[in-house]
Amino acid sequence: MSDYCRVSETLYVGLCGYIGSPTEVTARREVLDMEEMMQKAAHRHTGMRDMTSGSYREGFRFNSSDRDTMLWSANHKVIADLLQFSVYDLSKHTIILMEDTCTPPGFVRLQLLTSARGSGIEFVNVQSSDGMFLSSLRWRQIMLTNISGHKSFNNTKRHGPCANGFIGDKENDYVLCFHSSYWSRLTCYWQKRCTLHNWPPNHVFNDILTKGCHFVPVGNKIEADENELDWRLSFSQAEQKLVYSMNHTQFLCYGLLKLFLTEVVNRDIKEPFLCSYFMKTTMFWLIQIGHITWCPNYLLDCFWKCFKYLLHCVHRGVLPNFFIPQNNMFTSKLSTVEGTRTRDCLLEQLNGYYEIGATCLLLSPTVRNIIEPVICNNLVRLVPLLVHIKSAADTDVCIRKEIYSVMDISSNDIGKNFRILRFILILSNQSLTEYKMLTLQKCTADVLVQSAFLYLHSSTESINKRVYRSDRLIGNLLMLACRVGNVSCLLYLAMYYYRKCRYRKALHVTALVISRLTQPYTMCYTVNRERYNESVAGWSLSKRMKKAWVNNVCLHGDIHYIQELVLEQKVSVENGNPTLYITPYVVTNMLRVLCNHRLGNRSQCLQSLTDLQKLLLYDDRRYVPIDDGDISWQILGICQHVVGDLHGALQSYQQSLRQRPYHKIQNATKYRTALILNQQI
Repeated sequence: MSDYCRVSETLYVGLCGYIGSPTEVTARREVLDMEEMMQKAAHRHTGMRDMTSGSYREGFRFNSSDRDTMLWSANHKVIADLLQFSVYDLSKHTIILMEDTCTPPGFVRLQLLTSARGSGIEFVNVQSSDGMFLSSLRWRQIMLTNISGHKSFNNTKRHGPCANGFIGDKENDYVLCFHSSYWSRLTCYWQKRCTLHNWPPNHVFNDILTKGCHFVPVGNKIEADENELDWRLSFSQAEQKLVYSMNHTQFLCYGLLKLFLTEVVNRDIKEPFLCSYFMKTTMFWLIQIGHITWCPNYLLDCFWKCFKYLLHCVHRGVLPNFFIPQNNMFTSKLSTVEGTRTRDCLLEQLNGYYEIGATCLLLSPTVRNIIEPVICNNLVRLVPLLVHIKSAADTDVCIRKEIYSVMDISSNDIGKNFRILRFILILSNQSLTEYKMLTLQKCTADVLVQSAFLYLHSSTESINKRVYRSDRLIGNLLMLACRVGNVSCLLYLAMYYYRKCRYRKALHVTALVISRLTQPYTMCYTVNRERYNESVAGWSLSKRMKKAWVNNVCLHGDIHYIQELVLEQKVSVENGNPTLYITPYVVTNMLRVLCNHRLGNRSQCLQSLTDLQKLLLYDDRRYVPIDDGDISWQILGICQHVVGDLHGALQSYQQSLRQRPYHKIQNATKYRTALILNQQI
């Protein structure tokens, strides 16, 4: 085997570990696909649609992979030709015509043909000599205003067509756009080119055509002032499907280009000339028309040919858009003196890398750590390519993380939740992949739990027979959630029993939870990989989730779970944090303290209180993550307060204030502290 192939295969294996194995990437994508399907069902009544896009949706999990979300109204119908006018119901839909005759390539104008119907569209109209057009500037401002006024978002700002903001330390981009089932006439050449080169495959190509395209609110930047009537064509949905159709070598090469761009080309540059989207465009062009062998032992060659194509584009000052080649994506960059100067510096930089050759990849710290041992020592044994087939524990850690990052689709309206459950029932009878079915189970458990507590909160029955029926319904909903969800779902059932004063039943459930939490194969924030692999061998993914996976207990601020935490929920919501995330180890001990206290079991109560205190004092972040510290110490203080240990409660509340204020409950802590001080007077 040549050194070139040897290094290529080592790089392939290393990138499978860093970027993701084929199994992990597939799981990430299918989980997000199912999430989007569930969100569509949940939001059907609102008329809004949304879609996750960008590198996160494509399957990357770099630190810089923020979540990009596109939103649009299903009642706004964009047509490409007046003949399509009759397709839609004018009593329900706002009809908009895309015009691309007098706009720069890749941009259109949106002309309003009918009266505006909601969603703020009536406020973005601009009258011109040719008719009524929509202002991209005003439309963009709607989303920015919405997230700026939301307490959950920090550091909100404009980012291209998007409104950008942070939820905690996670960056999010939201763009309010328009969708069309029709394609601009400018894409006709792209459709012919795909047929000519037979890429993407026919089934992908047909799927792309049926999904249409979007229009995002950003104008042509070539002019000194952005033209507010211009809207940029967006092919995010098509691009996502093209990336999905890549083989794993192509996907890793794409990731390698992104790494090289971030860690080498754009390092320490405030206003870079190249962006990640240009890397994606490079990949599309070379996969479609390039003569490249896309396999692991040619990965270096694949990267180098992509690099040379990019260098050629920078040298010419032309990078054609993959869908509309007339749209040179460098044009706006080169329209200013500063941009031209930046491009000249970049060209000199890239020429320097070209002279070095493919070994310029060693300038990337991540790549260097992967391939340097093989380059420096020929005696280093080449790791077999099968190493990217990871153990059950390693793969399940990735899958579990993806499953529990899915947004909660449940609603505060019981009727809507039951409609979602009907949709879930339909989906459950369809042929779904294992990852999609697992996501469906997680969403089902979420909706069942939320519906149960909403029904409990709204129930005002006083007749014994009706109370019994209501109680039976709530219990059945929660027990069904326990059957399809993970171990933590049992704690919602225990909280229900505690709230209904069935303390012995609650203790029975918490005992079952403890038996699950103490298993050597339990997967929570950490996992014993060896014991996990031994124990779950032969289990389906569904069984692993129900028997071995544990996640935070999530208490939504607008739902009453147990009286002892209502104050914390209210204060957290007021400060822009809609949900309390509590480690199940803390919730279990809290319920045991409270139940034993109500039953008068003083010794058992004090033992559970001691267990909770030891957990917080001696934990090494295996059971109580750093973000759960504030609410966990708060709960210890509440339990101590309930049993009468005022001095201990005061110390716990003070300790809560010293933690990272993730849940923003400081005002609740101060209130409880003042309550104790008043009792001691």
